[in-house]
Amino acid sequence: MAQQAQSESAQRAADELDNIVKAYDVRGLVPGQLSESTARALGVGFAELVGGPAIAVAHDMRDSSPTLSRAFAEGAASLGFDVHLVGLASTDMLYFVSGRHNVPGAMFTASHNPAVYNGVKLCRAGAGPIGGDTGLAEIAKVAREVLLGARPEPTVPAGHIGPLDALNEYAVHLRSLVSLTEIRPLKVVVDAGNGMAGYTTPAVFEGLPLDVVPLYFELDGSFPNHEANPLDPKNLVDLQRAVVEHGADLGLAFDGDADRCFVVDEKGDVVAPSTITALVATAELARCPGSTVIYNLITSAAVPEIVVEHGGKAVRSRVGHSYIKAEMARTDAVFGGEHSAHYYFRDFWRADTGMLAAMHVLAALGGSDVPLSEVTAQYRRYSGSGEINSVVSDQAAVLDAIRQTYAGDKLDELDGLTVQLSDGSWFNVRVSNTEPLLRLNVEARDADRMAELRDEVLGLIQSDHGRSRNSNP
Repeated sequence: MAQQAQSESAQRAADELDNIVKAYDVRGLVPGQLSESTARALGVGFAELVGGPAIAVAHDMRDSSPTLSRAFAEGAASLGFDVHLVGLASTDMLYFVSGRHNVPGAMFTASHNPAVYNGVKLCRAGAGPIGGDTGLAEIAKVAREVLLGARPEPTVPAGHIGPLDALNEYAVHLRSLVSLTEIRPLKVVVDAGNGMAGYTTPAVFEGLPLDVVPLYFELDGSFPNHEANPLDPKNLVDLQRAVVEHGADLGLAFDGDADRCFVVDEKGDVVAPSTITALVATAELARCPGSTVIYNLITSAAVPEIVVEHGGKAVRSRVGHSYIKAEMARTDAVFGGEHSAHYYFRDFWRADTGMLAAMHVLAALGGSDVPLSEVTAQYRRYSGSGEINSVVSDQAAVLDAIRQTYAGDKLDELDGLTVQLSDGSWFNVRVSNTEPLLRLNVEARDADRMAELRDEVLGLIQSDHGRSRNSNP
């Protein structure tokens, strides 16, 4: 009876792999979907994919992260791999270790998801991306076999598992990429959301002319103050209020694993990620004239305009880190930015780092004698809707209706359906990879035209009786 129960448990765990292995990472409920046995099996699959002789494993502040990451390490070590346990880290800190030490890496985190979730982000040596079509499916296949006992026991001696302290090295590297020692003194409110920025920010900002007002720096994977998801406007309210109350020059909000950063100006207004993309792009182009900058197709049209005006080449990409990183490698791009506040740097192994983007903003503001709202004004040209999600039962039918309605306009399907209208306004509708949603983004020359076009397209989408919710500030 006990053996049968064990077999049924293993089968359930194997079947859950189909639910937790996503397009870019692994993510699921703990322990129902992602358990220590599953993490250990994923470690075996990862080790088999990337080859030896060593890997790095790090984790965030969630209660389940230390045990899951240790189980993953044991799985990899069972194939003879040495495992560097980085311990507490932001995701970009794990990418730093992968790049600096040229080892594949695994970061245990569910990013901005609620406390009941956990997951793992994986990369090859040099922080090379691993996604559904670049190795993740193969890892899941091996993990399934391990869970079901369908693979022979390893015959090699287990590898060594030992600690690797990387926080100071990470901080020094970031400070070498953007100089902040000569900027004017700035007061900055940082909302870590009880996530990993509460661990990395003090190390990175130490000794710089920054008066830091910390919000929720205590590491707490239960997120007692608000979700660590700055993409949702309600999670920025505390930061916006604190910036105004403290008379700060700006505010920074990080997600749970601190690979994304949102910015708030001195008035408490959110600075759109497209604006930050344009700001950072100009700085990188000043340093590397004529370089390529990658932007995804729902980034503001201002970004490619500004890149070209500053002598760069703007290359459009699908949404998602694996596509951005692939385009950066293909074009040797100096920088890439996304609407979701992911920012990618050639000098950071083409990986995304919210902290480095924040440092660029601090450098631009600290080198100017005007407030951030004026620094960023030159990069704001159009009015955007933010991302509006609608639950739709027949996504294909709605997309066909949109194609027919706008057949006389310029259409492309690089990622979903993008419609470019003759007056310069545009919109994109994409199908969610994980939910029955259509995602709409609209941009136009002014707020009135944007609202008109937004409502027009939403009328078509919601003719299917969808329900919409805005998920972007």
